[in-house]
Amino acid sequence: MDKNALGRLLRDARQRSLLTLDGLAEASGVSVRAISDIERGKSVPRQATLRELMDALELDESERRHLAQASVRRTERIPRQLPPDLAAFRGREEALAAAHSITSQIDVPGAHVVIGAVGGMAGVGKTTLAVHWAHQVADGFPDGQLYVNLRGFEASGRPMDPAEALGRFLSALGVPSAEMPNTMEARSALFREQSSSRKLIVVLDNARDAEQVRPLLPASAGCLTIITSRNQLSGLVATEGASRISLDVWSRSEALAALAARMGDERCRAEPEAASRLVELCGFLPLAVAVVGAQLRAAPGMALSLAVQELLETLPRLDALSGDDQQVDVRAVFSWSYQALTTEKARFFRLLAVHPGPAVSVEAAASLAAVEMPTARRHLRDLVSTSLLSRDADGRYVMHDLVRAYGAELLEREKDDRLGAETRLLDYLRHNAHTATLIMDTRPWEELADSPARGVVRVAIADRTEAMDWFHQEDAAAIATLHSTQHPQLLRHRVQLVHAWRSYLIVSGRWTEQESIQRIGLDASLVLDEPSSIARTSATLARALVLTGRLDQVDEQVDIMAGLLHRLDRQTRAHTEHNLAWVLHRQGRYSESVHHSRSALAIYRTLPEPNDVARALNDLGWRLAQIGDYREALACCEEALPIFQSNGNLCDEAATWDSIAYARQSMGDVSGAVVDYRKCLDILEEVFDPYNQADVLDHLATAQLLLGDGEQARASWMRAATLLQSLGSPLAAEMTTKAEAVGRPLREGA
Repeated sequence: MDKNALGRLLRDARQRSLLTLDGLAEASGVSVRAISDIERGKSVPRQATLRELMDALELDESERRHLAQASVRRTERIPRQLPPDLAAFRGREEALAAAHSITSQIDVPGAHVVIGAVGGMAGVGKTTLAVHWAHQVADGFPDGQLYVNLRGFEASGRPMDPAEALGRFLSALGVPSAEMPNTMEARSALFREQSSSRKLIVVLDNARDAEQVRPLLPASAGCLTIITSRNQLSGLVATEGASRISLDVWSRSEALAALAARMGDERCRAEPEAASRLVELCGFLPLAVAVVGAQLRAAPGMALSLAVQELLETLPRLDALSGDDQQVDVRAVFSWSYQALTTEKARFFRLLAVHPGPAVSVEAAASLAAVEMPTARRHLRDLVSTSLLSRDADGRYVMHDLVRAYGAELLEREKDDRLGAETRLLDYLRHNAHTATLIMDTRPWEELADSPARGVVRVAIADRTEAMDWFHQEDAAAIATLHSTQHPQLLRHRVQLVHAWRSYLIVSGRWTEQESIQRIGLDASLVLDEPSSIARTSATLARALVLTGRLDQVDEQVDIMAGLLHRLDRQTRAHTEHNLAWVLHRQGRYSESVHHSRSALAIYRTLPEPNDVARALNDLGWRLAQIGDYREALACCEEALPIFQSNGNLCDEAATWDSIAYARQSMGDVSGAVVDYRKCLDILEEVFDPYNQADVLDHLATAQLLLGDGEQARASWMRAATLLQSLGSPLAAEMTTKAEAVGRPLREGA
C-alpha cells in the first residue's frame, strides 16, 4: 500500500468534482482533518470511510476500484513454519549449550554463514532438539523461520528433491508461482537472493546427505541454518564450516526426567527401580521413552513393574532400531501402544501406514480407512495422544518412518486389504483433483468414467481459492503416492492421477515437478498400451521440457506423438495435432507447426465441441501471424471470437482479442489494434489476471508508441510495472525501463 498514491488519487478525484475540503466533508460526513490527513499520506481510512468519500464524489467503477486497490494494506510475508516445541523437553544441557554457542556467531563482525548440524541415530531426538533450539532463539531472527522435512531416511527410500524444498521456501517468502524458476539451480540462486537481506532460521530436518542440503543453504551471515541427519554430513563440516552437534541416547537421569515429565513424577518416585529398568529397556532412546511415557500416562493404574515384564517378554525387536544391547526392544514399545488400541483404532492405524507421507490430512486418512470424517478425527487425536502420530505446522498428521514401518508389518501380518486402501487413496486424490480443476479452469473437461470407491471422501470445493488450498494440502502426498504405488492393478489409477494433477502444476508454474510425474504417467501408459494416455502424457512432458529449457530432449516426445496419430480417435488426434503444433513452434519448425495446427482444426470442425474449434482457430491464427500471414490469421481469430463469447469462455476470448490486435498492428492498422488491446484488457481485469494484463499492456504501449503517443505508452508501461511489482515479478524492472526510455513530452512553450 502506498499512502501517498492513495492521497493523490483522492485529491485528484476531489478536484475533478470541483469540491473543496469543506465541500467534500459536508457531502460525505467525514471531517476536514481526516480528509486532509488522507490526501497528505498521513493516514489510511477504514473501508467504510473510503466508501463514504467515494459515494460523495460520485466516482465511476474504475475510479472506485483504483482507490480501493490503493488503500489495501500490504504486509511483507514472514514465514512461521516451525513445528510446535515439545512441552516435555528435558535434558540435553550440553547440546543446548553448544547450540547457543553456534547461534552467538551470528552477531560476530565479519561472521560467515552459520550452520549447525545435529547428528545421531534414528529416534535419538535430533528433530526435537533442533525445533527446541530454533524456538529458543527465534526472537533474534525477525524475518521468520523456514522448516522442511527432507525425508532423507524414510521407508519410501525417496528423499525430497532439493528443487521441491526450494519451491516451498520461495513460496513462503512470497515468490509468486508464476515467477517460480523451473530448475533446481535457478531456485537455489533465487533463494540465496531472497535470504541475503533477511535474518532467518532455516531448519533442514532429516537430510539424506550434503548434496541434498547444499542448494538449500542461505547465503546471508544473518541466517541460522539448523540441519538434522543420521548422516554425519562431514562434507558440510569440511567445506561449508558447519558446526556439528552429535547426539547420543539420553543419560539415565535425563531419560528418567523425561519419563516423569510424561507420566507423572509421583509414579517414578513410587517405583524407582521399575522406572529405571523401563528407561534401560528403552535403551535410553528418546523416541522409545516418549512412547512408553505416553502409554503409561494413558494407563494411570498400570504398575511400572508390569510394564517392565511386558517389555521383557515381547519379541522380536524393531529392525530399524536394533543394536548391540539386546534389552532394547522398541518394537515392543510400539506393540504396547498398539495393543492398547481398540479393534477399530488398530485397523485405522494399520491402514494409515499405507499413506506414503510426509503428512496425512484428515480427509485422506478417512478415505484410506473408509470411515466417516468424525471417526477419523477421533482416531487421529487418539493416535497423537499415544505418540504414534504427531502434528506438523499445518495441523496435518505425521507418522514417524519407524512407526510407519511397524504399521506396515502389522498390515501384512493381519492380512489387511492393502490394495483396497491404496485404491481409495488414489480415488480420493484423483476425483477431488478433478473437481478442483473444473473450478480452476472454465474450459470444458471430460468427466471421470468411474465413481470413487466406497468410503472415499469427496471434499466440498466452492471456489478457486479453496481449490488451490486443497491442491497445496495434498500435493506432497499425491507425488509420493505416484512414486510408491506399484500394484499392476493400479496403473490406470496412477495415470489418471497424473492427468488430474497436470493443471495445478501448470497454474503453479512448477514444470520440474510436472516433468517428474508425467514421466511416471508415460511409463504407466506405455505398459497399458493406451494410445490416448500415451499421447496426453507425452505432450505435457514435451511442454515441461521446453519450458525448462531442454529442447534437446523434446524430439523423442515429438516422435512418440507423431507415431501415435494413426492409432488415436478423432478427438484425441486433434488434441495431439494441436500439442505437436505448440512444441514444433517452440523448436522453430514453423511450417510443420502450421501444418499440424491446420490438421487439428480440420478434425475439430467434424466434432461437436465448439470450444475446441475456436481454440484451434485462435491457435492457428497466432501461428500464422508469427510467419507473416496476417490476413488469414485475422480471419481465423475473428471466426473464433463469437464462439468464445457465446459460451462465456472469457480467458480464451481475451487471448483471441490479443491475437487479433497483434495481426492488425502488423498489418498497419495500429489504431484498430489499440482498440482490440483495450478490449482484451477489460476482460483480463474482469477475470483478475494481472500477469496477462501486464503482458497485454506491454503490447498496447508498443502500439501507442507507433501512433506517436509517448505519454500514453509510458503510462501503459508504468501500469504494467505496477501490476508485476504486486506479483513480485522481476519483469517489473523491464517495464519500468521501457517507460523511462520514453521521453516525457515538453511543456507547451518550453
